Amino acid sequence: MDEHIDKISGRVKQALGALKGDRELKREGEQQERKGEAKGHIDDAVDKAQDAADDLKDKIEGAVDKA
Repeated sequence: MDEHIDKISGRVKQALGALKGDRELKREGEQQERKGEAKGHIDDAVDKAQDAADDLKDKIEGAVDKA
């Protein structure tokens, strides 16, 4: 959820910076949006790793039950 807040806040800052002619605010918004995107990628990677670990655990438990 934090990723969406960062992305939206970043876009708002970019728009305000563009309207006001404030390059620093626009740049800050771009950085915040990228931060949100990075958080999203990290969260996706963590979810995939957890799913893979769960699948492996299930396979191991299945093999142990058969033995």
